Amino acid sequence: MTQSPSTPLPPPKERRRLREARSLTQAQVAARVGVDCETVRAWETGRTTPRGRRRETYANLLAELAAEKKVTAGQEPAEEPAPVAADVADSPVEAPEPPPSPSSLTPEAVPDQLSDALTPAQAFDALYAFCAPALVRQTFLLTGRRELARESVERAFQLAWQRWPEVARDRDPGGWVRATAYECALSPWHRLRPRYRHPEAPPADATDRALLEVILKLPPPHRRTLLLYDGVGLDLPETAAETEASTPATANRLLHARGAITERLPELSDPAELHHRLTALASTERLRAAKPLTVRSGSERRATFWTRAAIAFTVALIGTTALTLRTAPTHYEPPVSPGADVQGVPARQAPGALSQEELELREELREETVSGPDRLVPLNE
Repeated sequence: MTQSPSTPLPPPKERRRLREARSLTQAQVAARVGVDCETVRAWETGRTTPRGRRRETYANLLAELAAEKKVTAGQEPAEEPAPVAADVADSPVEAPEPPPSPSSLTPEAVPDQLSDALTPAQAFDALYAFCAPALVRQTFLLTGRRELARESVERAFQLAWQRWPEVARDRDPGGWVRATAYECALSPWHRLRPRYRHPEAPPADATDRALLEVILKLPPPHRRTLLLYDGVGLDLPETAAETEASTPATANRLLHARGAITERLPELSDPAELHHRLTALASTERLRAAKPLTVRSGSERRATFWTRAAIAFTVALIGTTALTLRTAPTHYEPPVSPGADVQGVPARQAPGALSQEELELREELREETVSGPDRLVPLNE
């Protein structure tokens, strides 16, 4: 984003923080600048940049808010401002740690001096504290399952910690983690797990339950496109890039998803009202994320386990190969030819019972054994 030196503007996240610190809504800021709420929202998310007189007016307003905050901070201890208009993409809920200050690592922009000042663990913890609670809400809207949403976000951050040098240098670390969490949440292999074969309890409110049912009936690509555009607030090219689709295909998916929701809930035909309902639906669920230290230690344990498993498999493969080489024959041994049947040989039979004549002859021979008939006996001379 290129800013004029004459009217410098703070980063998008700082703009929103200054507004919320003074408990101002986007409508109030829009009225003072002379624009609509959607324009202020685009300025705070960094999608567009004010120009001309509106830029000067907006910069002066932010300067006044910053000056008022400094005066207030000098008089009494600073307190965490309560967000007035929570956004699905940015408002942290049930975070394990308080949201980081604007100088910490953020998904939108990572200053070079900040990256050098923080250790990898501190930078990861800052990213996790900023993104994890909102990502749990988003994945809940994608899947309708609270435990799966928490598990998918935790798995995404574990992968981010394993590839932290790559993620830390990414232009949008929060977008990298968000895309990974969405992929984990929408994986079709979850349907084979016994714990996810049955649906979870729906929201208590009837309107929220109806909206969630319509969203879950959409195909996963349409569901993801709707959440990114109408929930997170990305523009169409960014949504197309994150969903790995062309811009016309993304626009068709978005129109189809909006049409399905409007057909079931006609009061949500307005995109602003749809965004408000998505935010309200995500805010009603009390979803908690694990602590950054738990995620980092879990990632390291998983990496250690798979490393040891790979080493053990390699050792077993080497041992099997060595045993095969040791016991394998060193020369060719022709196989023994199978035997052939000999024709014409009678079958072997066992002797049967003696006849009466044979029995009489046997008795007669036994009687003449001792004093039998005269025999020729050789004489020694």
